[in-house]
Amino acid sequence: MNIQIPYEHLSKTEKLFLYVESRQPILEDNAIFSDGTSAFRSPMEPTAFDDVKVTIRTAKDNIDTVYLIYNEKRQQLAIERSDELFDFYSGTIPATDKAYKYHFELNLGRLKVYYNRKGVINQPESQYNFRVCPGLKTPDWAKGAVMYQIFVDRFYNGDQKNDVLDDEYNYVGAPVKRVTSWNKYPAADGIREFYGGDLQGIIDKLEYLNQLGIDAIYLNPIFVSPSNHKYDTQDYDNIDPHFGKIVKDGGTLVSKTQKMPKRYIKRTTDKANLDASNALFAKLVEEAHKKGIKVILDGVFNHCGSFNKWMDREKFYANAKNYSPGAYVSSASPYVNYFHFYKKDEWPDNPNYDGWWGYDTLPKLNYEGSNKLHDYILELAKKWVSPPYNADGWRLDVAADLGYSKEYNHKFWRDFRKAVKTANPNALILAEHYGDPYDWLVDGDQWDTVMNYDAFMEPVTWFLTGMQKHSDESRPELYGNDKAFIGAMTHHLSRFHTSSALVAMNQLSNHDHSRFLTRTNRKVGRVHTVGSKAAEEGLNYGLMRAAVVMQMTLPGAPTIYYGDEAGLAGWTDPDNRRTYPWGRENKELIRLHKNLISMRKVSPATRTGSFKFLYNQEMVVCYGRFTEMDKVVVAVNVGKDPKAIRIPVWELGVTNGESMQLVVETTERDHSTDDVLFRVYRGRVDYTLKPYSTIVLRKAEKASF
Repeated sequence: MNIQIPYEHLSKTEKLFLYVESRQPILEDNAIFSDGTSAFRSPMEPTAFDDVKVTIRTAKDNIDTVYLIYNEKRQQLAIERSDELFDFYSGTIPATDKAYKYHFELNLGRLKVYYNRKGVINQPESQYNFRVCPGLKTPDWAKGAVMYQIFVDRFYNGDQKNDVLDDEYNYVGAPVKRVTSWNKYPAADGIREFYGGDLQGIIDKLEYLNQLGIDAIYLNPIFVSPSNHKYDTQDYDNIDPHFGKIVKDGGTLVSKTQKMPKRYIKRTTDKANLDASNALFAKLVEEAHKKGIKVILDGVFNHCGSFNKWMDREKFYANAKNYSPGAYVSSASPYVNYFHFYKKDEWPDNPNYDGWWGYDTLPKLNYEGSNKLHDYILELAKKWVSPPYNADGWRLDVAADLGYSKEYNHKFWRDFRKAVKTANPNALILAEHYGDPYDWLVDGDQWDTVMNYDAFMEPVTWFLTGMQKHSDESRPELYGNDKAFIGAMTHHLSRFHTSSALVAMNQLSNHDHSRFLTRTNRKVGRVHTVGSKAAEEGLNYGLMRAAVVMQMTLPGAPTIYYGDEAGLAGWTDPDNRRTYPWGRENKELIRLHKNLISMRKVSPATRTGSFKFLYNQEMVVCYGRFTEMDKVVVAVNVGKDPKAIRIPVWELGVTNGESMQLVVETTERDHSTDDVLFRVYRGRVDYTLKPYSTIVLRKAEKASF
């Protein structure tokens, strides 16, 4: 039986009434809590030599016995300490080098329940048990860090001398174009459009990013490539001079009909340009580090481009000096085993090869066929996180697709982790992954974490808008569906180690999906079906603000896609890659981001604290983040009507007579940071949420920022 008011706050008459009514003691299941944070597991990230103390919290004087169950062992726990509201039971699991699971059994009279990551349950469910992996450690700097994703060509043009020029070279059968109007919408087929954003532009805007409060920059690919997105790498060893520096130019422009992009070769294979561009990246990292900002690179290691020097289908390198022939050019190429060729009896006259998802411009790399390729990529991964470049980690593109078997995929990422962590123990290894990441995270020997689609972007998008993340589908039954949201978050968070969840990349938008602001119009569309302007129509800024509040307070590393903070809209790719609106920013949204990030910097709870759902009804969810000293409550109303709510703040350890401070409130029109105090009465705070609004409360003595 659940009751809204904690048992210890009831009068003797009320307790007697409840006992007589039920004829058995009352289990206060809302008081029961444990998780993998340092408050309930010590050490949180144990080594093979550490005993691990685990703790579970119950209502004071409410439970008869508590057992810790691990490795088929059953250990009765003793009360280690108590406070006004709770008893804390603790026990120790002896040191081991093997991964293990654990859960709890609680007994009250004839009642027996269990507790794991799903919460209080009547029957054991092992798939939701807590997990410990000795030796797993994710970088402390990344736990709860605020990250900022930059699609380089569209952020800021700091050096016009390195811009791609009209007709400079052909890309996928047609000449490239330089866009001279920064505010132009990307064309529906704009794969050959270049706006001029570069690394110097990021250096120029580092102070803006610093004032915003971010902790890390994640860069979409910046290695040599003829595309604007650069997910078709041409040369992994060097930064593209169109993003870096061109110190030596020459040659004439390539005509629209000419197949050989001579000028592009001179600009992007000239050693002076490559060296200068690499040096500029090192400078970017150095300048970012001076401001306390980390830099994460995008590693596209599943496939490369058909113009890569290893394949050279377009014969970019065939006549260039100091380059071996590509596999497409010659069967004597040193790179022939880097790819999987079909019909080898017809090769090289008919060089048909395997491309990722069938795209011949994206030849899949054949690691199983070449130990040399395997070793080369690992050396490359170490190179960029080591001096003089000192990048702080890798985001791994389509990481689960690498290799031709699941077994090899896991082997490769184990090798990759060893190599990168040896070179830079504090480097973050973060994978792009759709679906359950358990197999890559469970043993702590592959990825640190993932781009958090399952336990952030998807459930938040469905709850706030009822829209699919590409704006390709509307599901009204999921809009405001509190139970679906809580169920999805509970299940998907359980697939992470706590260490992995705290560094997971929580994005509202990115380069692959529609801008979240556009999703708030709750319309299905893409730029080629409804046009660019429609992405800016019918927007609900109340829902956008609610999304930002959730992004900044749910477990993980909130990651802002450049321009989201400034009110940038857009359908899915390529419309989601509009330029940053310098001079046209939504300044109120920027202030909201700054205020919420400022709160995170003084609130350990929102960065690394425990997470607990507190209250829900249709269109409303309320949750808490908490440590022993810091307590934060977030309540969200996604509906058009006001909602009266009763928040059980006692579940976070806030007692009667203490105060909760309203530190942020967002509405359909704006947001405020006016400090308003609410006295806690009978373990709760009552509030009426405005339409399309949120509130953030913080325990008063820690609430100023």
